[in-house]
Amino acid sequence: MTTFLAAIADGLGRGSVYALIALGFVIIYKSSRVISFAQPGFMIAGVVLVTYLVEIPGLGFFGAMALGAGLIALLGLGVERSVIRPMIGRPVFAIAIITIGLDIILRTVAHAYIGPLVRHVEDPWGREMLTVGTLRMEQRHLAAVITATVLVGLLFLFFRYTRMGLAMRAVAEDQEAALAQGVSVGAVFAVSWALAAGLAAVAGSFAAAGVSVDNTFWPIALYALPVIILGGLDSLPGAVLAGVVIGVLRSLADNYPDALSWLGSNPSVIVPWLVMVLVLVVRPYGLFGTPEVERV
Repeated sequence: MTTFLAAIADGLGRGSVYALIALGFVIIYKSSRVISFAQPGFMIAGVVLVTYLVEIPGLGFFGAMALGAGLIALLGLGVERSVIRPMIGRPVFAIAIITIGLDIILRTVAHAYIGPLVRHVEDPWGREMLTVGTLRMEQRHLAAVITATVLVGLLFLFFRYTRMGLAMRAVAEDQEAALAQGVSVGAVFAVSWALAAGLAAVAGSFAAAGVSVDNTFWPIALYALPVIILGGLDSLPGAVLAGVVIGVLRSLADNYPDALSWLGSNPSVIVPWLVMVLVLVVRPYGLFGTPEVERV
């Protein structure tokens, strides 16, 4: 039972990281109906930037993460303005292909700054375990859960009560109707990309805390794909819940590999993708996604 609870706690920490990255996917998709495959690139760019910022005296982990996320958000804004904006009106497929190219460019540049060795994000918790009764949880995972909860709450308030948040909700519902009401769809697209990039940087910072950052770090962001399929491409609550589910399933697979030995020696790598395939077969729009209705 102790192992099971520890796996759940570890999964919550992982799931918080996946949820933050997935929220970026969903925010961009809701505003523009484009799946941005550039999220892994923004994540690794943010992580590498944070590894340099933590070296500034007095800044610390949270200061470096906040500053890094802000700078990567500006990068996302610049990418949208310079690369994505001219593509408005073009086929969505073409824009999606461009985001794959952006991802490769961002990762290549970020890897150049990693160098031949590895880099490290400050770990203010030193891999220390927090013990509550029989439950043991890494403090970095608890910090990730708390930070993700706060950010999700702030996003909820932003979308519900701010002028830009309301504009983004209107664009998500109907771009043409929003335009007719005077909403700046271009500004909504730009803010969407900035938010997505910033969230990816925050997620990457927590994923990197206490571990090495090298050229093989970026695939962590790919686990957001099963998350958005499970939760629904256009559902923010779905991204949060599905992130937790995928994180917990991966952790359980790590702790009970014998039960999934038929998936090979490392089932935790396969489980999220197996879930994604099953969801696509049974419920293609996810748990909370909006079914597409075509008129003929």
